[in-house]
Amino acid sequence: MGAHFGATIETYGERYPLAPRPEQGPSRLGVDRLRRRHAGMRRMRQSFTDRLFFAVLPDAETAERIAERAASWRAAHGLTGRLLKSAHFHVALASVHEGHGLPDASEIDGWMARASGIVMPSFRVGFDRLTSFANGALVLTGEEATIGLEVLQQRLSDALDDTPRPARRYTPHVTLLHDGRHIEAEPVEPIAWTVREIVLVHSSIGQTTHRHLTRLALG
Repeated sequence: MGAHFGATIETYGERYPLAPRPEQGPSRLGVDRLRRRHAGMRRMRQSFTDRLFFAVLPDAETAERIAERAASWRAAHGLTGRLLKSAHFHVALASVHEGHGLPDASEIDGWMARASGIVMPSFRVGFDRLTSFANGALVLTGEEATIGLEVLQQRLSDALDDTPRPARRYTPHVTLLHDGRHIEAEPVEPIAWTVREIVLVHSSIGQTTHRHLTRLALG
């Protein structure tokens, strides 16, 4: 739901034609400015203290089972990253806020009103593959058994977006830990549960704390 920063020298040239000149890439000055701008945006995001996102959570029993299996995988692969708390296991659906502190209650109420309009019954979800993402996250993923999550994520994104767009690239996953060592994808015994609700989660960035602000039942 963030703003799109896509302006380029070429875009500017199309809107305000310049005199013809030999083909060439963006000027070094333009590239340097873009790099500084992007670096500034990264620093700003790194200083954020609060994040709000919609997610699907495993039930308590399933979360404990994930924690036990994750500890075994961590040891088997010689990883040293700290395991997430079982209460923090989730499948993220849509991020709605990153900043300093929480937004106004009216803004949160607006997101909840939009999300409450989703019509979708409860469904089973399953994860049967262990792999590492490029950022070092060790995650559980799946294929056929995660289709329900893909549908839910698309419907939620459309509900939250004033101008619904085509399906975005989305890989449902449960993050277990972060580690500098990556592992190749491997099949694992499926871990499944029934998704009955979506939750608005408040994450205190850097403090590994999650608060569940509101729950919306499916169906």
